[in-house]
Amino acid sequence: MSTLREYLTSERPASRQQARWGQYYRQWRALKQNPLALLGLVIIIALLIVAAVAPWISPYDPIAQNLSQRLLPPSAAHWMGTDELGRDILSRVIYGTRLTLAVVLLVVISVGPVGLLIGTLSGYFGGVVDTVLMRVTDIFLAFPRLVLALAFVAALGPGIENAVIAIACTAWPPYARVARAETLVIRNADYIAAVRLQGASHLRIVLRHVVPMCLPSVIVRTTLDMAGIILIAAGLGFLGLGAQPPSPEWGAMIAKGREYIFDQWWVAAFPGLAICLVALGFNLFGDGLRDVLDAR
Repeated sequence: MSTLREYLTSERPASRQQARWGQYYRQWRALKQNPLALLGLVIIIALLIVAAVAPWISPYDPIAQNLSQRLLPPSAAHWMGTDELGRDILSRVIYGTRLTLAVVLLVVISVGPVGLLIGTLSGYFGGVVDTVLMRVTDIFLAFPRLVLALAFVAALGPGIENAVIAIACTAWPPYARVARAETLVIRNADYIAAVRLQGASHLRIVLRHVVPMCLPSVIVRTTLDMAGIILIAAGLGFLGLGAQPPSPEWGAMIAKGREYIFDQWWVAAFPGLAICLVALGFNLFGDGLRDVLDAR
């Protein structure tokens, strides 16, 4: 163990791989010193585990109806009670983690590279390219994200796939802004000038030297943005424009539960608590990750 620690903490790494693993180790040590960031990481890992083992830990079928047991309060048989159709809320919340995780991953996978590429191209080339790309970005930033997502979903139609497309179309501008700001600093660096003098093409410089330097800021922005993505997806589901019944989507569950909020509070309270907990986890982890990856 001591040999491994010496390998990771060496001030004179013998290879790029050793330097990279040493950097990861130092970042992990810095992250461990932030208890709130660790709490957020635990929540995220728990979300992943619950989504992976949902069929085995769910006590009931999430879409099976039993009208004889509708609107039962929390009990030993139904830890979170039942909804208006007699479905077990705990089972629906557990399966809802899969939908939530799928939406977040699909949006991040599609939005991150697009925003990163637009931002780096805008900051690197400047001039007309920068003006055109940033004015398009400003147009998207001029509208509230939920309002713009509602407009896209209204045009595409309700459904989880269209909700993902709508959220992705509204989520990329902040990534482009962050990447552009980083690129404006990096493009004048000495090592970029050296690579350019060696005959490297603009595309190679952007992809091999600029984009890797912008990645930490974009990763932090992505982590902090996941809570917003979850809230927008839940908002679309609440309005009936996201996942359609009988899918166990948290926003749609809250929309159904609002009719019983005063007498049967558990129908809406537990899905709302799940949204709050997951959003809190991503925010806490994002804050800690920002402190660790900040070059300053």
